[in-house]
Amino acid sequence: MLLQLPLIGLLPNWLTFALGVVDLVIRIVMLGVIPGNRRPTTAMAWLLAIFFVPTLGLVLFLMFGNFRFSGKRRDQQQEVSARVRAALADSHDVETEFEGPDWLQSAAKLNRGLGSLPMVNGNRVRLIPGYEDAIAEMTEAVRGAERYVNAEFYIVAWDDVTDKLFTALAEAAERGVEVRFLFDHIGSLRIPGYRAFLKRLGDTEMQWRRMLPLLPVHGQWRRMDLRNHRKILVVDGETAFTGSLNLIERAYHRRGHRKWVELMARVEGPAVTTLNVVFATDWLSETDEMLEAQLVAPEPVGDEPAQVVPSGPAFANENNLRLFNTLIYSAQRRLSICSPYFVPDDSLLYAVTTAAQRGVEVELFVSEQGDQFLVHHAQQSYYEALLMAGVAIYRYPKPYVLHAKHFTVDDEVAVLGSSNMDMRSFSLNMEVSLMLPGAEIVQQMRKVEDMYREVSKRLDLHDWRKRPLLSRYVDNIARLTATLQ
Repeated sequence: MLLQLPLIGLLPNWLTFALGVVDLVIRIVMLGVIPGNRRPTTAMAWLLAIFFVPTLGLVLFLMFGNFRFSGKRRDQQQEVSARVRAALADSHDVETEFEGPDWLQSAAKLNRGLGSLPMVNGNRVRLIPGYEDAIAEMTEAVRGAERYVNAEFYIVAWDDVTDKLFTALAEAAERGVEVRFLFDHIGSLRIPGYRAFLKRLGDTEMQWRRMLPLLPVHGQWRRMDLRNHRKILVVDGETAFTGSLNLIERAYHRRGHRKWVELMARVEGPAVTTLNVVFATDWLSETDEMLEAQLVAPEPVGDEPAQVVPSGPAFANENNLRLFNTLIYSAQRRLSICSPYFVPDDSLLYAVTTAAQRGVEVELFVSEQGDQFLVHHAQQSYYEALLMAGVAIYRYPKPYVLHAKHFTVDDEVAVLGSSNMDMRSFSLNMEVSLMLPGAEIVQQMRKVEDMYREVSKRLDLHDWRKRPLLSRYVDNIARLTATLQ
């Protein structure tokens, strides 16, 4: 019943009967409403919640059941996508053809259809596996900025590790460089010292905004668990950085000894412009300012192709999930995946396990110790199925948290960015991924994978099955919560 049973006994019979009818009608209506455009597992989880705890389940569904953005944000995304397609159709300066097998050409076509951004040639891409190294390189690039700097990160803090970068941003703004800075409101709000951080930003000449602000007093309201999870830094349209790193010291200001391990990429060439398109879209959403004058591709500086893949609730499709599945099903020899939060939907789970079962050498790098209780246990609930299919699981040792997000397919393509392989990243988060074809970038990634494998311990199926029953129970409960999107 929608009201607790002890309270029902105090009500008149006619009111009790009426509430019972309303309760039944709600359940019947929800049976036909909730499954619409949702995964069956997600729909079933919501229905179970409503049937077992009707009042709370219905309230939670009304608050969190719809993961799409408002019509305004979706319209802005479509407007930017249309302008990008038109600009590229009129431009003969950017080379979009690249060498590669048919399945990779098909994946690039899929990405362009979903996110409007093409594969572009003439780039130079270098991976940066060091945490402080990435911050130092971004700082140096900002110090050399002459026209503009665009930055957006999920979690930010002005601390001892990031001080040099924020100081460089502030100094750039003081000397006349246009500095625009975006950060996720809720993602950064939970970091100690948030109010002091806002004050320090306010004392600079940077233009800054919260992404997806949740400020009801100012009329800014939305679903509370939507996040902008992207990490992008663009300097003068010539150099860009993207990957998994948040702008915060690597322990995230938490007690204990956990340290995050990340991977960033430094990009030069026309792909910088496509990354800047993603930033410009987010800036438009928060400020209504169009940065169209910035979206001019620089001269080629190398010979590497690259394609930027934006995804999130502003798009009609789960762009990242569709790309990941396409590439994984195309693997013929080797598939190496690194994901801190590997909580796949059925389609991704089948793609990975099928690859292993048809003879592809599949390995998965995860953390021995997670930083999010429910997500970590939900992830563990998939290990047995993966191990049985033949997937090699390597657990990066604590106290480190392997937070890098990337995978390689054969010697043909590498993908890295902000996207985890979980249902939050596929449906709720705004993400950005970078697809990089070519043996050279794959070899760079192989060196990173080798570093992980060297220090990690491979999980044994026999030993894993011996874990305590309570741990299995918690894993399975956590797995149910992961489907509530």
